[in-house]
Amino acid sequence: MNGHRMYLWAILGAALLIRLLSLSAYPLMDTTEARYGEMARLMVETSNWLTPQFDYGIPFWGKPPLFTWMSALGIESFGINEFAVRVPHWLAGVIVIGLMSYFSRKLAMNALITALVLATCGIFSISSGAVMTDMALTLGMTLAIIGFYFCWQGSRIWGYVGFIGLAVGLLAKGPLIIVLVGLVVMPWLIIQHGFITSFKVLWSRFPLISGSALMLMIAAPWYIMAEHATPGFLDYFLVGEHINRFLVSGWEGDLYGSAHNEPRGTIWLFWLYSALPWSVVLPVLLWKKRHDIRKGSLIQKSTLDRETNGSQNEAPKGVLSLLFLWMLSPLVLFTLSGNILPAYVLPGIPALGGLISLLMPGSSQNQKWFKVASSVVPVLLIGAVIYLQFGTADRKSDRVIFSHANQNLPTYYVGHRPFSGQFYSYGKATPLVDQQVLSQFEQFQLVGVRQEVNSLVEQNKLSCVIEYTAQSQRSLYRCHHSL
Repeated sequence: MNGHRMYLWAILGAALLIRLLSLSAYPLMDTTEARYGEMARLMVETSNWLTPQFDYGIPFWGKPPLFTWMSALGIESFGINEFAVRVPHWLAGVIVIGLMSYFSRKLAMNALITALVLATCGIFSISSGAVMTDMALTLGMTLAIIGFYFCWQGSRIWGYVGFIGLAVGLLAKGPLIIVLVGLVVMPWLIIQHGFITSFKVLWSRFPLISGSALMLMIAAPWYIMAEHATPGFLDYFLVGEHINRFLVSGWEGDLYGSAHNEPRGTIWLFWLYSALPWSVVLPVLLWKKRHDIRKGSLIQKSTLDRETNGSQNEAPKGVLSLLFLWMLSPLVLFTLSGNILPAYVLPGIPALGGLISLLMPGSSQNQKWFKVASSVVPVLLIGAVIYLQFGTADRKSDRVIFSHANQNLPTYYVGHRPFSGQFYSYGKATPLVDQQVLSQFEQFQLVGVRQEVNSLVEQNKLSCVIEYTAQSQRSLYRCHHSL
């Protein structure tokens, strides 16, 4: 192994290790991570693994349970902490990198370059280790597309792997996975075989009936049991979350927060900055390879295996168009949607790793610019973790408050209770709905902004001492009734 290749392996290892070590270096922050982390904690505490809960006894209909199952298994293994709820999502990211590396090697592309691009892509690095639904969806998408392509090449077993990927997607984020994969598969088959023939190829090469049956055997039981446990789930999830959420700006039917309302087409801007630095590198490589692309020669040749003698290997036809359609599928789907987040580009990011590998000249991996580009995100990640230690994270999380709290005293939030407060108090800190409940206790704790708590103290003639004030401007009070 030459020095340049060892250097790239070192960057890859460092990128994955830094992200792993960072998982416990900052608290779960409101609202997304803290909310989903609390749902996993509730799942373990209540032993209800069927229906994720928004709060005790309140079902969460917004997403299927795979991401909650993942974090709940982390809690079962490592206890209630940040590492436990995040590490399953990091492992999912590593699996995606492994799958794309295998895919690249089988198609005569540089597996190391593909892995390195993914591990050092901004949105991928952040999401692999964040308590969200998106990495589980990306894992399902990756399995589905790789399975489809290898099945198209003749391996029927991989066809079933593809349908397993669809089942993973259905349990990660719902029928969205069918649309995303369809936006890749059907246009690509038409490009390769023509409109009429593509349907014949789809029927003859792919286990559509048995594969669909396998997919439904894996995913459908949960949907049926979830509707039976909490009637109304299917209507809210299938119609509300999959139609109204994306087509109705500022959708007011959201049970779990306010809908986003971004200008149409913002998803492309999200991709541009979320996929840095490789979203900048890709257009440059496309420009340099424009003549080969026009002639179609790039589709027939890749740049992989220069590991020993610098020779080029043949790449199967259609790889370039497949990867492009894969990368663009979430962007196309969400172009007309205003209710979007940057993480929505993630299912197409694995294809970006393959595209960089396919387009990059063999000598580029030895050039300084590539080493610098692949080092940007790991360095920024270290800087971000350090930055969060200077109080920034505490403005969006109440972890620090409960590190000063007495866990044996009843604790009430005056005003809004964030999800981080629920997670770090293990569900014991509850909103103060009825002030009369305070009369039941000799001592208790209050959490809230000073103006609201002081008003309550005056009304109820309480004697309170401020134990701690966080960057969030919420304070922890220890109180008792005045004599």
